[in-house]
Amino acid sequence: MKDDILTYREMCDRENVQTLQRGMNYRLNPTHSVVLMSRRSNAPYQDEILEDGITIVYEGHDIAKTQESVDPKSLDQLAHTKTGKPTQNQKFVEAVKRYYDGEKPEIVKVYEKLFPGIWSYRGAFVLVAFKYVRSGGRKVFKFNLQLTADQSSEESMILLKPRNRIIPTSVKLDVWKRDGGKCVMCGATDELHFDHD
Repeated sequence: MKDDILTYREMCDRENVQTLQRGMNYRLNPTHSVVLMSRRSNAPYQDEILEDGITIVYEGHDIAKTQESVDPKSLDQLAHTKTGKPTQNQKFVEAVKRYYDGEKPEIVKVYEKLFPGIWSYRGAFVLVAFKYVRSGGRKVFKFNLQLTADQSSEESMILLKPRNRIIPTSVKLDVWKRDGGKCVMCGATDELHFDHD
């Protein structure tokens, strides 16, 4: 359910994988892709939620750090590896291009890290656009994801209207702290979710 609060293990179990380490996971499941995001102050990427409340701009991923002297944040994000294989960035770009060509958009499940080991399921989104832009002296991919109307079906392609907005991260963090990480009605600490109410 959208806005569920999950442990890391519960998130992995939900996606039927042993671990989720990469932020971008193209077709982790045959029906959808998965992205992990963070908007915390120490987050490694500049993901954002637009003012419309239904669009996430997700920053693509850097090259892996393979040498101590090379800072991945100083290099352009890549579409292909040194051996010519498409990176996760390129796989998402290709999915957007297929959408531009009239195919159904890629379904992307989004999980947001709130605290170490605590995640929130943001919902099912569709991948609708990308840009390759200059940011901080290098080029990065920016992917636009829009929340779908029917969260009960991964096949839903209907986009939400702005009033059905994403709960802002700052609100989730404040509510979590205020309520001590438990249900205000019954005191439960499992099977939690955020609610606009």
